[in-house]
Amino acid sequence: MASNYIRFDWAMKRLLRNKANFAVLEGFLTTLLNEKIVIQKLLESESNQEDEFDKYNRVDMLAENSKGELILIEVQNNNEYAYFQRMLFGTSKLVTEYINRGEGYDKVRKVYSVNIVYFSLGSGKDIVYHGKTEFRGIHQGDVLELTPFQKQTFKVDSVSQLYPEYYILKVNDFNQVACSPLEEWIYYMNTGDIPDGATAPGLDEARQRLKLDKMTKEELNAYYRHLDNIVILRDNIYTERAEGRAEGRMEEKREMVHNMKSLNIPLDTISQVTGLSIEEIKSL
Repeated sequence: MASNYIRFDWAMKRLLRNKANFAVLEGFLTTLLNEKIVIQKLLESESNQEDEFDKYNRVDMLAENSKGELILIEVQNNNEYAYFQRMLFGTSKLVTEYINRGEGYDKVRKVYSVNIVYFSLGSGKDIVYHGKTEFRGIHQGDVLELTPFQKQTFKVDSVSQLYPEYYILKVNDFNQVACSPLEEWIYYMNTGDIPDGATAPGLDEARQRLKLDKMTKEELNAYYRHLDNIVILRDNIYTERAEGRAEGRMEEKREMVHNMKSLNIPLDTISQVTGLSIEEIKSL
């Protein structure tokens, strides 16, 4: 089914940075974080990539909400084995960058890391994961809480609210009917389509502002080139993995041939076992 709407990562690159379109992002974040989010402004992020791979592979956006909290949204198109560490690096960098030298630790900003991944990250059955920090007693099993004074001063209810929080949306794994506002968003991110009955915050604005038929011919050509490049990148990664597996299998056969030769096993027998020709066995 062809989609009438612009992919979310392209919208982040070109459209959602416009203040007039903040309502789309606000709706998504309100749905995900389960609280009303108002974006005050966008801040500098790592969006200007240095190489062609990252240019198409990922896009990120850094927003500041009305409470002064930082929200880093990142879309990752292809597999990255150290992505968990990258999430940690990203939040740590924000914590240190957005505090002025000489300020007290009470000025450390709250950071939300929202990661929309189009690959199979880790091993799990869910499509949305939430990570936060809490301190649990190793003897009593209780969770360390804030004092009443700390709650009043920091305007939070728990220690975990002071630390970065992580959200991972594994959108490629969603293959069912959307039954909740968050699933409606994930459905759009996965398929590029917004069902007529979807009512999640921000999706109505997305219907109005993220339509393909609102793009100019030049914008549409650039958009389709972007989609083609994503497909090419994924094909290249698949090919590299297949070649790597093939090379690994050949290395196993080399070792097997070497061991069988050392045992003076006849070449025709080695050929039957390995599937290699006599000439290939001799060359090894």
